[in-house]
Amino acid sequence: MVNKWRGDVALVIDGRAHVARLTLGALVELEDALKQPSLVALVERFEANRFSSRDVLCLLTAGLRAGGADFTKTSLAQASIEGGPMAAARAAAELLARAFSVPS
Repeated sequence: MVNKWRGDVALVIDGRAHVARLTLGALVELEDALKQPSLVALVERFEANRFSSRDVLCLLTAGLRAGGADFTKTSLAQASIEGGPMAAARAAAELLARAFSVPS
């Protein structure tokens, strides 16, 4: 059983359900992978729909690893994500939104 919290985002990859989340460690990994001094620019790019496929891949890889999956950027790039690239982009945007939203 997966310990679900409000920051979790579900993805089906190669026919198997996975959970992605952005922990503090995942955010550090993401900053390093995208060579960003902060994630504000990445959040702004997603909000303006100006993100790249590399942004999506790095974000999902970091989030999936934080959720307990053993993906690399290479293995995720070769995987089949249910819903295709648009579902992947939506999941990445949702991960960012949930990571930086204030609990109600």
